[in-house]
Amino acid sequence: METNNNYSCAIIGGGLAGLSLAIQLADAGVEVILFEKKTYPFHKVCGEYISMESWNFITALGIPLAELNVPIINTVGISSEKGFMLNATLPLGGFGISRHTLDFKLYEVAKQKGICIRENCNVLNVIQLDSNSYRIETSQGYYTSNIVCGTYGKYTPQFIHSKKQKQHNKENYIGVKYHIKTDLPTDRIELHNFSGGYCGISKVDLDAYCMCYLVNSIQLNNAQNDIKKMEENVLFKNPFLKKHFTQAEFLFKEPLVISNVTFRKKSTYRNGIFLLGDAAGSVTPLCGNGMSMALRASHIFAQLLASFSKGNISKEVFIRTYQNAWEQQFDTRIMIGYYLQGLFGKKNLTDMSLKVLHQFPSITKKIIQQTHGNPF
Repeated sequence: METNNNYSCAIIGGGLAGLSLAIQLADAGVEVILFEKKTYPFHKVCGEYISMESWNFITALGIPLAELNVPIINTVGISSEKGFMLNATLPLGGFGISRHTLDFKLYEVAKQKGICIRENCNVLNVIQLDSNSYRIETSQGYYTSNIVCGTYGKYTPQFIHSKKQKQHNKENYIGVKYHIKTDLPTDRIELHNFSGGYCGISKVDLDAYCMCYLVNSIQLNNAQNDIKKMEENVLFKNPFLKKHFTQAEFLFKEPLVISNVTFRKKSTYRNGIFLLGDAAGSVTPLCGNGMSMALRASHIFAQLLASFSKGNISKEVFIRTYQNAWEQQFDTRIMIGYYLQGLFGKKNLTDMSLKVLHQFPSITKKIIQQTHGNPF
């Protein structure tokens, strides 16, 4: 195979971070290519809730959210396995939209702008040729680029691994997503705790509700890798979840499932590749808002790349500044996520914690605010 073209920036992964970054770079006059292993449109395992911090940004990218009639969400309920429900308002609020819709809308905008998108294309390797040149080997040929960005999501591809990391079951999660029809108010998101995980339910477009949960892989192993059996044995112990699972209308024939999800801290630059979104470790259980965090990361990176492309900053300054900006924006959110992960997911501790927070609504409000950023 021969090298087809050289680009200023190559993006591996066509999710929110990748597509939004490509659009911003195209607007800044940067020649960009994006590789996506699937063909649009498609569903993804995702909670499909976005805080209002991202509304103006998404609109500026070319997505007319106001015309899509997306549900506005401003209340939250958090339940324990023992049946207690903590209710609170969302100070900033958010909205629901399926990844099937949002990713495809961003894809259409990107195509309209003439961005080169290689669908159904697997990236096999990335080789650094010199300090400012990389060869990307794919299932559709070879490409070269001055900058490479990894927006490939939660799974780390083999070519990015610097060494084999031992994985432990207690650190591994599986993610499961359904679209359902249920009786939850359209302005409400609920988070239901159970042993080893939690489940979020909220309204999206497509006349559906997203029901998505994360659970420790040990629970699936204990159920002989039978998801339905695990749900009945574990999730149904939360009475609120049992009601949704037994009374809702399920719109997917089978659930969408991802496995081997870990939440260890990653980095923003590895093996010569800049990392954004989940690839950089932007999401931890219960910190939520991963969609907004991916979008914001693309905004930060696009501005820095534009400055680098103009020769205003060096590569070293680029790497360091992006890392510092990422930490400033997301470290607190991720820290809160790890804290909540330890607080919730255990029957008695969860129940006690929610009842204490019920008595101190100002603390509840403060915690919620820490999982939402300012509009950008």
